[in-house]
Amino acid sequence: MDNAGLTIEFPEMEILTHEPLMKYTYTKTGGPADYLVFPKTQHEVQQIVTYCTQHTIPWLVLGNASNLIVRDGGIRGVVLMLTKMTNMTIDHTTIQVEAGARLIDVSKAAGEHQLTGLEFACGIPGSIGGAVYMNAGAYGGEIKDVFVSCDYLDETGTIRTLTAADMAFSYRHSAVQEKKGIVLSVTFELQQGVVQEIQEKMQELTRLREDKQPLEYPSCGSVFKRPEGHFTGKLIQDAGLQGMCIGGAQISTKHAGFIVNIDHATATDYVELIAHIQHVIFEKFAVSLETEVRIIGEQ
Repeated sequence: MDNAGLTIEFPEMEILTHEPLMKYTYTKTGGPADYLVFPKTQHEVQQIVTYCTQHTIPWLVLGNASNLIVRDGGIRGVVLMLTKMTNMTIDHTTIQVEAGARLIDVSKAAGEHQLTGLEFACGIPGSIGGAVYMNAGAYGGEIKDVFVSCDYLDETGTIRTLTAADMAFSYRHSAVQEKKGIVLSVTFELQQGVVQEIQEKMQELTRLREDKQPLEYPSCGSVFKRPEGHFTGKLIQDAGLQGMCIGGAQISTKHAGFIVNIDHATATDYVELIAHIQHVIFEKFAVSLETEVRIIGEQ
């Protein structure tokens, strides 16, 4: 791809070349992106995607790179990060927010406006777009519970509105996982609540999270989906794997469902440790662990 062509075509956009993605991922691992673009508006996203399509340039979008592992070889083509797209409006019980906003921040803003329904998300570090993509959830709540619609850029460069019925939400899944497109903004519908009760619930969930999760180390969050009839952390503990390391990646001694970067881990360390866990758990318990974290990029 011609770097000059991209930057000349979009001089107003922030475009970084050969940018190490380890600077952005929550695991602090990952190779370079050929081109890392930070669009500021839906129109700029549309422009970039249309340009890439016309010039046969591969592209993909990252949320805020929280529940993600980028392999050490990095990503070819264009990577879009929507972290500059964070506009939010609150009208009565409706929240409209751009996909780059942090879910934590939206949950906090909802509480400040006496709106209940997003307390479960007060500790989820992902972006709004990523949360919709994977139907993020915690402590009995999920995005699908409050989702109304989203503006969605499809692979042809057309912006469409998708409703809850279009999304086919299920456990850590939405229909956009099977599509080549981008969630641009989302509309949530919440309920009126009492500020003190909302704050107390969020404080309790924050305490639970801090007590149970290894927040002191870089990590990609919960690595595996919960297998039916089992708890992932307990399976890993029962297999005697808790605390195991490959390179600088360790199965957390605080919560076995997390893999933490304790000593300059590489993405390869993470991927190999994940594969080892899956192999051992299947061998010992005949349970297949499916990753919740996205693993992308080249070896």
